[in-house]
Amino acid sequence: MPGPRVIVVDACTRDGRGGSPTAVVLDDASRTDEERRAVASTVGASHTAFVDSSGVGPPRVRFFTGEEELRNCGHGTIAAQAVLLHRASATEHHGHQSTGGRTVAVTATRRRDGIEVWFEQGVIALSDRAEPADSAVIAALRLTPGDIVADDLRVASPGTPRLLVRVRERRTLSALRPDVARLAAECRRLGYLGCFAYVLAPTAEPATARMFAPAIGVDEDIVNANSVGCLAAHLLDTSRDSGIAVHQGDTLGRPSAVLATATRTPDGIVARIGGLVHHPRAQPTVSRTT
Repeated sequence: MPGPRVIVVDACTRDGRGGSPTAVVLDDASRTDEERRAVASTVGASHTAFVDSSGVGPPRVRFFTGEEELRNCGHGTIAAQAVLLHRASATEHHGHQSTGGRTVAVTATRRRDGIEVWFEQGVIALSDRAEPADSAVIAALRLTPGDIVADDLRVASPGTPRLLVRVRERRTLSALRPDVARLAAECRRLGYLGCFAYVLAPTAEPATARMFAPAIGVDEDIVNANSVGCLAAHLLDTSRDSGIAVHQGDTLGRPSAVLATATRTPDGIVARIGGLVHHPRAQPTVSRTT
């Protein structure tokens, strides 16, 4: 079988730079999951979005790392929708995407500096507070109790749980060097995707965050957009401003930015997430777009 058509774009760029290299495959729907994992392992991106537009209804998008399929992927959604808008030679699109057994609303708009994508994350499940077992996760991050804000330690799930860890000082966050083997083991034991460590700015400036997910084969994610939505939901639930901008990727040399807002609904708190992708250029069999 010939190789798939792969487009690699930088999702959630900041000031025209950085972003998370994310692969998008315009899938022919006949490949096996083993082949999809193999593609994800070889394209040089931590996540790959496989888009199947062959059926009736919204495109079905599945996400893979080199190790496993993910229930959803925020920056993968942003990358996939930017590629689809570019492929259609359109300036704007309002539609839906089928992912992880549910349908999400998406909006993609061509801007002068790239393609801006927003998507509805859906209901965010929030724990009452973190469990005592999470102390082992904090230790695996190589943080002490004094490094974190314990009242903001919380498990949030848009479909897959992750631990939100508020760190007091930005310099502590920047210097983090987790024990990745121990962190992977603890996250698997507790059923967590990973840990989203963040620092809130004292003013209206963007927050700063790092995402560690060795349990799914990603020691550190350049961008984790779904966790930004989780953070927005947590802030709304604790009576704070639910609109937030989060800078990520600096420690990996890939400055990135994600926006999110959260809203209360009869079904629970829902989040909406946005990010920018540079305009994709030509799309040969394998390409890299910055």
